[in-house]
Amino acid sequence: MEIALTKLTERDAEDLFRFEIENRAYFEEMVPTRGEDYYKFDGFLTRHEALLSEQSRGDATFYLVRNQEGHIVGRMNISVDEKMHGDLGYRIGRDYAKGVAKQALKALMEEVKGTGVKRIHAKTTSNNIASQKVLEKNGFRCVGFDDESFSMNGEKMNFVYYMWSENN
Repeated sequence: MEIALTKLTERDAEDLFRFEIENRAYFEEMVPTRGEDYYKFDGFLTRHEALLSEQSRGDATFYLVRNQEGHIVGRMNISVDEKMHGDLGYRIGRDYAKGVAKQALKALMEEVKGTGVKRIHAKTTSNNIASQKVLEKNGFRCVGFDDESFSMNGEKMNFVYYMWSENN
Protein backbone atom coordinates (compact mmCIF):
# COMPACT_ATOMS: atom_id res chain seq x y z
CA MET A 1 0.00 0.00 0.00
CA GLU A 2 1.23 3.45 -0.84
CA ILE A 3 1.07 5.89 2.04
CA ALA A 4 1.83 9.55 2.61
CA LEU A 5 2.52 11.57 5.74
CA THR A 6 0.64 14.86 5.99
CA LYS A 7 0.90 17.38 8.80
CA LEU A 8 -2.11 17.64 11.07
CA THR A 9 -4.43 20.56 10.32
CA GLU A 10 -7.59 22.00 11.83
CA ARG A 11 -9.71 20.58 9.01
CA ASP A 12 -8.60 17.02 9.88
CA ALA A 13 -10.58 16.96 13.15
CA GLU A 14 -13.72 15.12 12.00
CA ASP A 15 -11.88 12.47 9.96
CA LEU A 16 -9.34 11.91 12.73
CA PHE A 17 -12.10 11.63 15.33
CA ARG A 18 -13.84 9.00 13.19
CA PHE A 19 -10.53 7.10 12.82
CA GLU A 20 -10.01 7.13 16.61
CA ILE A 21 -13.59 5.95 17.29
CA GLU A 22 -13.35 3.15 14.70
CA ASN A 23 -10.06 1.90 16.17
CA ARG A 24 -10.64 2.52 19.87
CA ALA A 25 -11.09 -1.12 20.91
CA TYR A 26 -8.07 -2.18 18.85
CA PHE A 27 -5.81 0.51 20.33
CA GLU A 28 -6.97 -0.22 23.86
CA GLU A 29 -5.89 -3.87 23.47
CA MET A 30 -2.28 -2.65 23.46
CA VAL A 31 -2.08 0.78 25.09
CA PRO A 32 -3.87 2.43 28.00
CA THR A 33 -7.07 4.28 27.12
CA ARG A 34 -7.09 7.99 26.43
CA GLY A 35 -10.21 8.29 28.59
CA GLU A 36 -13.90 8.69 27.88
CA ASP A 37 -13.67 12.43 27.24
CA TYR A 38 -11.38 11.81 24.26
CA TYR A 39 -14.17 9.86 22.55
CA LYS A 40 -16.71 12.67 22.84
CA PHE A 41 -16.26 15.12 19.98
CA ASP A 42 -16.03 18.22 22.19
CA GLY A 43 -13.30 16.64 24.33
CA PHE A 44 -11.51 15.37 21.24
CA LEU A 45 -11.68 18.81 19.63
CA THR A 46 -10.12 20.43 22.71
CA ARG A 47 -7.17 18.01 22.50
CA HIS A 48 -6.94 18.45 18.72
CA GLU A 49 -6.67 22.22 19.13
CA ALA A 50 -4.00 21.76 21.82
CA LEU A 51 -1.96 19.59 19.43
CA LEU A 52 -2.23 22.21 16.70
CA SER A 53 -1.08 24.87 19.15
CA GLU A 54 1.88 22.72 20.18
CA GLN A 55 2.73 22.16 16.50
CA SER A 56 2.51 25.88 15.69
CA ARG A 57 4.97 26.64 18.52
CA GLY A 58 7.40 24.12 17.03
CA ASP A 59 7.32 21.86 20.07
CA ALA A 60 6.07 18.85 18.11
CA THR A 61 5.00 17.73 14.68
CA PHE A 62 1.88 15.64 14.22
CA TYR A 63 1.40 13.61 11.06
CA LEU A 64 -1.49 11.70 9.62
CA VAL A 65 -0.71 8.55 7.68
CA ARG A 66 -2.94 8.45 4.63
CA ASN A 67 -3.50 5.75 2.02
CA GLN A 68 -3.59 6.41 -1.72
CA GLU A 69 -7.28 7.42 -1.48
CA GLY A 70 -6.42 10.01 1.17
CA HIS A 71 -8.08 8.14 4.06
CA ILE A 72 -6.44 8.28 7.47
CA VAL A 73 -4.91 4.89 8.29
CA GLY A 74 -2.71 6.03 11.18
CA ARG A 75 -1.02 8.86 12.95
CA MET A 76 2.54 9.63 14.04
CA ASN A 77 4.06 12.37 16.11
CA ILE A 78 7.44 13.51 17.26
CA SER A 79 8.28 16.13 19.85
CA VAL A 80 11.81 17.48 20.10
CA ASP A 81 13.37 19.24 23.08
CA GLU A 82 16.13 21.85 23.22
CA LYS A 83 18.80 19.11 23.32
CA MET A 84 17.43 17.83 19.98
CA HIS A 85 16.12 14.65 21.63
CA GLY A 86 12.77 13.46 20.35
CA ASP A 87 9.86 11.44 21.65
CA LEU A 88 7.97 9.33 19.12
CA GLY A 89 4.39 8.13 19.15
CA TYR A 90 2.24 6.38 16.59
CA ARG A 91 -1.02 4.52 16.07
CA ILE A 92 -1.99 2.53 13.00
CA GLY A 93 -5.58 1.39 12.44
CA ARG A 94 -6.55 -2.26 12.76
CA ASP A 95 -7.25 -2.74 9.05
CA TYR A 96 -3.82 -1.37 8.13
CA ALA A 97 -1.64 -2.91 10.83
CA LYS A 98 0.44 -5.11 8.55
CA GLY A 99 3.31 -3.20 6.96
CA VAL A 100 1.98 0.34 7.24
CA ALA A 101 3.64 1.18 10.57
CA LYS A 102 7.07 0.12 9.33
CA GLN A 103 6.63 2.12 6.12
CA ALA A 104 5.23 5.18 7.91
CA LEU A 105 8.00 5.19 10.51
CA LYS A 106 10.58 4.93 7.74
CA ALA A 107 8.99 7.97 6.07
CA LEU A 108 9.00 9.86 9.38
CA MET A 109 12.66 9.05 9.91
CA GLU A 110 13.35 10.49 6.44
CA GLU A 111 11.55 13.68 7.53
CA VAL A 112 13.78 13.83 10.63
CA LYS A 113 17.05 13.49 8.70
CA GLY A 114 18.88 16.77 8.43
CA THR A 115 16.91 18.44 11.23
CA GLY A 116 19.63 18.00 13.83
CA VAL A 117 17.72 15.44 15.91
CA LYS A 118 20.33 13.37 17.71
CA ARG A 119 18.19 10.85 19.54
CA ILE A 120 14.58 9.65 19.50
CA HIS A 121 12.88 7.80 22.33
CA ALA A 122 9.84 5.55 22.00
CA LYS A 123 7.95 3.22 24.27
CA THR A 124 5.47 0.44 23.80
CA THR A 125 3.87 -2.18 25.96
CA SER A 126 5.44 -5.58 26.50
CA ASN A 127 2.47 -7.27 24.79
CA ASN A 128 2.81 -5.17 21.63
CA ILE A 129 5.36 -7.33 19.81
CA ALA A 130 4.38 -5.89 16.42
CA SER A 131 5.29 -2.37 17.53
CA GLN A 132 8.57 -3.60 18.97
CA LYS A 133 9.44 -5.15 15.60
CA VAL A 134 8.51 -1.94 13.74
CA LEU A 135 10.83 0.07 15.95
CA GLU A 136 13.69 -2.41 15.59
CA LYS A 137 13.31 -2.58 11.79
CA ASN A 138 13.67 1.21 11.72
CA GLY A 139 16.92 1.34 13.66
CA PHE A 140 15.62 1.64 17.23
CA ARG A 141 17.14 -0.55 19.92
CA CYS A 142 15.59 -1.70 23.16
CA VAL A 143 17.11 0.21 26.08
CA GLY A 144 15.03 -0.97 29.01
CA PHE A 145 11.83 -2.06 30.70
CA ASP A 146 9.75 -0.56 33.48
CA ASP A 147 10.34 -2.35 36.77
CA GLU A 148 6.71 -1.94 37.72
CA SER A 149 4.07 -3.81 35.80
CA PHE A 150 0.48 -2.74 35.38
CA SER A 151 -2.67 -4.59 34.51
CA MET A 152 -4.58 -3.84 31.33
CA ASN A 153 -7.37 -5.96 29.90
CA GLY A 154 -6.66 -8.60 32.54
CA GLU A 155 -3.04 -8.97 31.47
CA LYS A 156 0.09 -7.85 33.36
CA MET A 157 2.52 -5.88 31.26
CA ASN A 158 5.33 -3.36 31.41
CA PHE A 159 6.45 -0.50 29.25
CA VAL A 160 9.38 -1.29 26.97
CA TYR A 161 11.68 1.60 26.05
CA TYR A 162 13.46 2.09 22.72
CA MET A 163 15.92 4.61 21.39
CA TRP A 164 17.24 5.64 18.00
CA SER A 165 20.47 7.57 17.79
CA GLU A 166 22.16 9.32 14.90
CA ASN A 167 25.18 7.16 15.75
CA ASN A 168 23.34 3.82 15.37
